[in-house]
Amino acid sequence: MAMSQEQSVCLGLLVLLLLGAGMEKVVEGCSCHPAHPQQLFCSAEIVIRAKISGEKIVSPSNSSSPYMKMIQYEIKMIKMFKGFDKAKDIQYVYTPVFSSLCGVKLDSNNKAGYLLSGSMWSDGRISIGQCDLVESWDNLSLSQKKNLNYRYQMGCECRINTCYTVPCASTGENECLWTDWLLDNSLNGEQARQYACIRRSDTTCSWYRGGPPPEKDFLDMTDP
Repeated sequence: MAMSQEQSVCLGLLVLLLLGAGMEKVVEGCSCHPAHPQQLFCSAEIVIRAKISGEKIVSPSNSSSPYMKMIQYEIKMIKMFKGFDKAKDIQYVYTPVFSSLCGVKLDSNNKAGYLLSGSMWSDGRISIGQCDLVESWDNLSLSQKKNLNYRYQMGCECRINTCYTVPCASTGENECLWTDWLLDNSLNGEQARQYACIRRSDTTCSWYRGGPPPEKDFLDMTDP
């Protein structure tokens, strides 16, 4: 399964066929690069809000390997934020059965609402994974929900640079420094939940928040 994330990488299944033995040696794991929600939005082909109405395990007709099985989630799409040119109506999304292959477990018993993003396979099916923007709708902040409508898209030409240590300086005018890890020791801090990196009329990029300013200022990482 090919992942389309620019900032997110899923290290999936590696199968080594042992000739003559008819056996498979499997090396598996899932690793995702840290990414701001806007980065995940911009790199996704499809972004929707949906409710999960059912699930079942499916597998390719030409494979009996358990590692090729997928969870098919039946969904009721509520709103599409991105992907209008690729799909009109989406009834199912697919994810690997195993979390080690970046599979995502969603609640299908209570018709829970989710924000789902992912990529489209050549056959038109939608793939989602741990490296995509997949989140319970109720866990999103009000700013994040508003940003999905147009602000994230407005900043897709901007670059978000994650700061882990000091100093962390901007390398260009089209860049926003993401400092949540430095301030909160978390990738789900103030900038992730409240801000979007927007290209301004002078072509520079900067953080934008539609509501009141945060209680604490972000560090100016260009200062000594």
